Amino acid sequence: MPELAVLAEVIRSGFVESVHYGSAVGLDPSGRAEVALGRVEAPVLPRSSAKPFQALACLAAGAGARALDGPRLAIAAGSHTGEDFHVRLVRELLAGCGLDVDALGCPPSWPEDRATMEELVRQGEGVSRERMNCSGKHAAMLAASVANGWDVPGYLSPDHPLQRRVRSVTEELAGEKTAHVAVDGCGAPLFGLSLTGLARAVQAMVLAAPGSGPRLVADAMRAHPEYVGGTGHQNTDLMRALPGAMVKGGAEGVLVAALASGHSAAVKVIDGSPRATTAIALGVLRRMGCDVTSAAAFEQVEVLGGGVPVGRIVARL
Repeated sequence: MPELAVLAEVIRSGFVESVHYGSAVGLDPSGRAEVALGRVEAPVLPRSSAKPFQALACLAAGAGARALDGPRLAIAAGSHTGEDFHVRLVRELLAGCGLDVDALGCPPSWPEDRATMEELVRQGEGVSRERMNCSGKHAAMLAASVANGWDVPGYLSPDHPLQRRVRSVTEELAGEKTAHVAVDGCGAPLFGLSLTGLARAVQAMVLAAPGSGPRLVADAMRAHPEYVGGTGHQNTDLMRALPGAMVKGGAEGVLVAALASGHSAAVKVIDGSPRATTAIALGVLRRMGCDVTSAAAFEQVEVLGGGVPVGRIVARL
């Protein structure tokens, strides 16, 4: 098996303090790997980078065009920051299928948006399921289950009809079989893929025919990036900086990006840190000749000392 590659360096005051090892792959529009660093054929757990596939499965399962359109489809594919406008949409999606937030199977959480969290504390409120970053995905899964008359309380079982659909959709997009079945942090089943398969899956979504299910998900994410992340979220800001890009990060150092051209990148940092994943993905795209100059601000991360920049984190590809 190939060795893991050095993907990024942390430079403080001119000294390389740390390095991030991992794997990264870049596919051209034909699906050929132009960049292959590290163990790109080894299985990874995609974590929340799999949400676009899960949203597509909900759409394909008949959650309904009105139930999952535009922002609703984007939040189903997103990891929102728990702001009030996110929560309103999650509640609307649940109400549309006759459910409330108690039906959500994701764990209670504080919102990731700090200002929202501080306001909740001031108001004497605590953690809740709808503020959890995966609640949009869970609401979509519930909507699909209700639409089909499937068991609602058991919607997170790997043997549930919806989760079998998720697995099938994921394997079809990736062009490979599931390598491992796990449980994600939100409690949903998670289907492992190779890093190359992950890049292939997001590529298939942006290159799908207009109006098809995969393209509807990709278009919703690109048109409504504020529901994929939120205020100050790097996925949201990167999609705004790179029009036509579909970007989705996941826990434990995973990130996928696909441009309208069909070029795609997938990254797995082996130490699980997400701090360099965006810079690495942009480095992969740039190495393939893609114009990412409008996202230059994301190609490095400041390293602070005494509250001021004293270095940077940069991709080393």
